[in-house]
Amino acid sequence: MSNKMVACKVCGEQIAKSAKVCPHCGAKRKRHTALGVTLTVLGVLLIAGAVGSMGGSPSGSDGSQAAGDSVFGVGEPVEMDNVVVTLDSVTENSGGNYMTPTDGKVFVVCEFTIDNQSEQDIAVSSMLSFNTYIDDYASPLNLSSMLSTNQTQLDGTIAAGKKMNGVVGYEADPDWQNIEIRFTADFWSDQEFIFTYSK
Repeated sequence: MSNKMVACKVCGEQIAKSAKVCPHCGAKRKRHTALGVTLTVLGVLLIAGAVGSMGGSPSGSDGSQAAGDSVFGVGEPVEMDNVVVTLDSVTENSGGNYMTPTDGKVFVVCEFTIDNQSEQDIAVSSMLSFNTYIDDYASPLNLSSMLSTNQTQLDGTIAAGKKMNGVVGYEADPDWQNIEIRFTADFWSDQEFIFTYSK
C-alpha cells in the first residue's frame, strides 16, 4: 500500500501525507477538515452579525472622540462599543523557532491586546482585519514571522469580559523606517483605525 506524499509547508521537503510532524525540519502539520473550516466560518459570520449592530463612536487614549482617519501610536488604546484595542509593541527579529526571513529581510512583529468589555462575544481575524504598509508599500501577513515568536496569532473569539493578546507579523527590508497598520473589525462596524510606528 503506497502512502501519498505532500510537500512540507515549512521546508518544502516531501513527507508522507499521514505524517503529523515533518521528519526533516520538525514542523507540525496542521490539518483542517472541510467541516471544521465550514463551522468556523459560519461561527464567525454569526458572531459578526450579532455584534455588527452595535453602534457607537471611537475614543482615543485621552477619552476624546476619534474622527475619520484616527491615528494611534504604540500604547495608545482605541475604544469603541466597550472594546479596547491597543498596539502594545513593534519588534524586529531575524527569526526563531526554526523560522527565518527571506535572505536580506527581517521579521517585523506587532503585538496587540484586545479587551472585550462588552456584553457579547466578538471575533477577530488577522487575515480580514489588518492591512499593513511598511514604508508606504503594502505588506501581506507573514506566517513565518508570527511562528518565529512564542506568542499566538491574533485570531479567534473573545468572550464578553475577556481579553486576547497576540501578534501579526510581516517581512521587511532591514532599513525599514515606518509601519502603518490599518485595523478594521466587524465589531466596530467596519470602521478603520490606523496604528503607526517609526523606528
